[in-house]
Amino acid sequence: MPEPPARIAATTRIVLLGVTAVIQPALSLAPLLRHQAGYRPPFAAALGYGVLTAVTLGCAWWLLRRKPLPAPVAFGGTLVVLAASSLVTAALPPDSFFREAHWSFGLVGWHLLVLLADRMPVLLTALAAHVTASVAQFLLAGPVARTELGDAAIVLFGVTTFQLAVAGLVRLLGRRAGEAAAAAAERDRLATRAAVAAQAGRDRQAGFAEQLGATLPLLAGLADGTVDPRTADTRARCALAAAQLRRLFAENDDVPDPLVHEVAACLDVGERRGVAVALAVSGDVVDVPAAARRELTGPVLTALAAARTRARVSVLRTPELVRVAVVADGSAAVTGSAAVPVTSHSRDGQTWLEARWRPE
Repeated sequence: MPEPPARIAATTRIVLLGVTAVIQPALSLAPLLRHQAGYRPPFAAALGYGVLTAVTLGCAWWLLRRKPLPAPVAFGGTLVVLAASSLVTAALPPDSFFREAHWSFGLVGWHLLVLLADRMPVLLTALAAHVTASVAQFLLAGPVARTELGDAAIVLFGVTTFQLAVAGLVRLLGRRAGEAAAAAAERDRLATRAAVAAQAGRDRQAGFAEQLGATLPLLAGLADGTVDPRTADTRARCALAAAQLRRLFAENDDVPDPLVHEVAACLDVGERRGVAVALAVSGDVVDVPAAARRELTGPVLTALAAARTRARVSVLRTPELVRVAVVADGSAAVTGSAAVPVTSHSRDGQTWLEARWRPE
């Protein structure tokens, strides 16, 4: 469906076409027939009338289908209309300029409006050329009486002023339609931005709720005394919950490498317990969705929470595979998912965990 400015422009062109199609037979045909014998040669005026009729019908082929006139049609039609105007003016009987027999003068301006409504500078130039040519033919036809000059001035002023006012109205409608469309586009852009921000906020809240779902039972147990904070298991659970929250906060940071940023946030769970943690990163940055990053960093949290003295975390990235691995001196087990499978091995007090994700 066309945009509002295009619809308004198409409607304006159809209205101008309708006005021209009504004016030509209603106001020009009768004068043509009454003064037919006075034209020299007699067929010139009829030929000009036929040419103008053909131009109107040709424009209707495009405009009634709500399509703008192609440039060759618009410019070619303009030249044809100006030539027809000059032909009819040259064939006028003596003392008939800008009077009833000169029906083509006012009519041609409407044809130019139909042809060039979308090309305002060219329209003004064509109207000026039409008026100039008509005045020149009038002055060159012979001696001009004062009364003829007065009549010509009145007709020139009335016709050109009205047609220029119509041209100005067409331009104003086009400008206002463009401004309205720009304002509507800006409103849509702001509404889209607000909707995206609201959705991001809901996603963030959902993520917090997901993480707090594991943390709240721990806090409740500490509060009602059912969980003993002095045990190693409780301290490990607290450290793991704190690390999960730090990772969640890191997910919302605007950084060039979100995966490594979140892995680094996970290291705090081991460092706060006095575990010596080393991090190795290789490969270029790969765009990993937040859900996949959460599953990739899960083994890091689990292994560092169970580590006793040391751990090593490695991140390897290629266009085909993203791998996050942990080697720690503690026992830990993690189950992965179909999107991010996890492999785990334990031997001689060492645990090796690896999560893999393949970009689609």
